[in-house]
Amino acid sequence: MRILVVEDDPVLSDGLRVGLSLFGATLDSVSSCADGRAALALTEFDALVLDLGLPDGCGLDLLRELRARGDRTPVLLLTALDEVTDRIKGLDAGADDYLGKPFDLDELGARVRAISRRQSGRASPLLSCSGIVLDPAQISVTKNGESVSLSRREFGVLAALMDRPGTIRSKDKLEERLYGWQEEIESNTVEVHIHNLRAKLGRHVIETVRGLGYRMRVGAS
Repeated sequence: MRILVVEDDPVLSDGLRVGLSLFGATLDSVSSCADGRAALALTEFDALVLDLGLPDGCGLDLLRELRARGDRTPVLLLTALDEVTDRIKGLDAGADDYLGKPFDLDELGARVRAISRRQSGRASPLLSCSGIVLDPAQISVTKNGESVSLSRREFGVLAALMDRPGTIRSKDKLEERLYGWQEEIESNTVEVHIHNLRAKLGRHVIETVRGLGYRMRVGAS
């Protein structure tokens, strides 16, 4: 999962980056509405954590712009303003959830996973396909009931593929899910992760679609 945080408090922003990465997320952060607009125009994110009080305006204005142009990125509002009227304004402006400061990092992670899950149209918190079960909350994977140990990157690739089994994910899209702006991407990194996943989960679980990318093979073993 790749998340954009729009938050002008550098201490809080760094804490979110470190904390949410422990849940397997890839985070990018900016500190203003203008930078948030630019980031969202360049990169597809699985969720947006948006502060309201930003130096160049209100986060609600950015949220309204997103919804006005049909952008369905799940948005969680994060703010010190926690009056009922503030929550109503945020939700009516198109937010998917709302969390007041101070907050518990575990709760924030759970709420982000929930809004992302709803966006994908899933009711279950678990991802399952071909005997493989992936738990985003516990960052765990089992194959036919047996635990499988994966690296953080391998887990990210598998989660992206299992989010929509049978749907092709291009190499570029997988790289976007795995690496933030400041991280260097090696030329064959996705191929290496796919190779490792096949070794651990089965050769036929992940299908290569020549010239297009990769997909989970539904019903494979």
